[in-house]
Amino acid sequence: MRIENGSRWGDQRIEQMIGRLLAFGLALAASVVLIGAAVYLFRHGGEKPDYRVFRGEPADLRTIPGILGDARQLSGRGIIQLGLLLLLATPVARVALSIFAFAAQRDTLYVMVTLVVLTLLLYSIVGGYL
Repeated sequence: MRIENGSRWGDQRIEQMIGRLLAFGLALAASVVLIGAAVYLFRHGGEKPDYRVFRGEPADLRTIPGILGDARQLSGRGIIQLGLLLLLATPVARVALSIFAFAAQRDTLYVMVTLVVLTLLLYSIVGGYL
């Protein structure tokens, strides 16, 4: 069921909202990564890398709580990882917005399909922590 053009939840209006959400998410994520990179280079730019030994990411940057904690402490790597989390959250937010839009349009089939997609996205992101 489609809503008429003058409605708040018309197809064109929804597409504009989703476009703005994606653009905002990308701009926010890029800004946070850029800030994190500046902090990291300011603190570690003069260090000489040792390529003889491989060092993976520290354990605290492999979990969401660890990333948030490092970002709160203004660690350059933590801020960069936070920006990447924001970038990952952008399409998830788009799917969530779609659920509300389809519900406002009373399109039950699309609400159910989009709920399944959102569930799979969230499970793929946080499923390893459970």
